[in-house]
Amino acid sequence: MTESELYKELGALTKNKEKWKGSIPYVSSLLTHDSVKIQAKALWLLGEMGLVYPRSVHDAVLVIVSFLDSPEPLLRERAVNALGRIGRGSYPVIKPYWTELFRGASDEEENVRLAFIWASENIATKMPDVYADHMPVFSGLLHDVDDKVRMEAPEIFRVLGKRRPEFVRPYLELLHLISETDDNRVVRIHCLGAIKATASEIKKIEV
Repeated sequence: MTESELYKELGALTKNKEKWKGSIPYVSSLLTHDSVKIQAKALWLLGEMGLVYPRSVHDAVLVIVSFLDSPEPLLRERAVNALGRIGRGSYPVIKPYWTELFRGASDEEENVRLAFIWASENIATKMPDVYADHMPVFSGLLHDVDDKVRMEAPEIFRVLGKRRPEFVRPYLELLHLISETDDNRVVRIHCLGAIKATASEIKKIEV
C-alpha cells in the first residue's frame, strides 16, 4: 500500500468510530512506519482513540512518549497532543510520563509549545489538582514570542479557574495587565475570559 493509500485508509478509519477499538493494535503498529506523515496521522488517531478507549491504548503509550525525542517537530507535536487526549480519557494511563509533557513548554517549535497547552487543558478538565505546583510554567507562556501560543496560554488559566480558582488567583493581576497591553486582540480577550471564569468561581466560594 502506498503512503497516499495508507493515509486515505487512516482518514476513513478516523470517521468510522465503530472500528476504533479493534483497530488500535493496527494503528499502533504504524508508529514504526517509514513515513513521517503516516506516523503523525497514527499519533493523532491514537490520541482520539485513547480519549474514548484509554486503557486499550496503554501498550502504545511508551512508544508515543518516545516521539517526544523526535527530531521531527510534527511528531513531537502529535505525541504531546496524543498524550493529552489519552490523559483526558484516563490520567492513570499516562501518569508515569506526565512530567515528560512539560518539555513541550520550552520546545523550540511554537507548534509543540501550543500542543503542550492544549494537552494540559485536556488533562486539567479531569485532573486539575496535578497542576497545583506548575502554574509558573503557564505564566511564562503568557509572554511567549509566538502569537498562537500567547492566544492559547490564557485558556489553561480559564480551564483551571473554573475548577481550582485558587491556582489562578495569584495570576489575576498579570492576566489583567496583559488584557490591557498585549498587541494581539485575541490574547486580550482570552485573558479577560480567564479572569471572568476565575472570578466567578471565587465569588461562589466566598458567598
